[in-house]
Amino acid sequence: MVLMTILAQAATVAQDSIMALTEVTAEEGMNVFELAVKGGWIMIVLALLSIVGIYIFFERLSTLRKAMKRNPLFMDRIHDNIKDDDMKSAANYCRSENTPLSRIIEKGVKSFGFSASSIRESVDNSANLEIANLEKGLPILSTIAAVAPMIGFLGTVTGMVRAFWEMANAGNNIDVSLLSGGIYEAMITTVGGLIVGIIAIFAYNYLVALVDKVQNDLEAEIISFMEIVREKKEL
Repeated sequence: MVLMTILAQAATVAQDSIMALTEVTAEEGMNVFELAVKGGWIMIVLALLSIVGIYIFFERLSTLRKAMKRNPLFMDRIHDNIKDDDMKSAANYCRSENTPLSRIIEKGVKSFGFSASSIRESVDNSANLEIANLEKGLPILSTIAAVAPMIGFLGTVTGMVRAFWEMANAGNNIDVSLLSGGIYEAMITTVGGLIVGIIAIFAYNYLVALVDKVQNDLEAEIISFMEIVREKKEL
């Protein structure tokens, strides 16, 4: 019975707090920075996670866009060099391009003295390394997407604990201003965690989609290169 009474009082106070905050917001306008400050130290953690996530997103986005650029004459030039048995020029041309595709093809050109299956294996290994390099940072972004809402919920729990603690110490002198800090922290950290998590998961999925596109494009170019290899080997 005592617990039910306390919970009922807490619910009443929380409702009064929300109504009071709504009235203040309507009259004075909502200041996002002030609300974030009332979220306590949890908001600092969420801010740091958001900064890390933003850095990873734009850094990976720049890298992937560079990897997606294609020189339409690249494979034609490689085909002509291989046809003329000029492997040195083909390798030098690959180095001058300095793209994931050119580094993969350079590996294949340097392995041209081996069988077609060995060249394919060498090219595939190089492609796997390039894809792994493109995926750097994505696990961290995925972790932020998963952890941020949990950290926000932790802030909710600590805020409510604070509210109950202040309620217990207040005795019969319970008022809205006494509990508003804990209620603020409880609500704001949840919202902050969800915002950071939602943005991070969208960013992660977008980057994964770009990596898949780059991988598919590389696979198509590798197939074209292997056709050039088979054509040369059959001569």
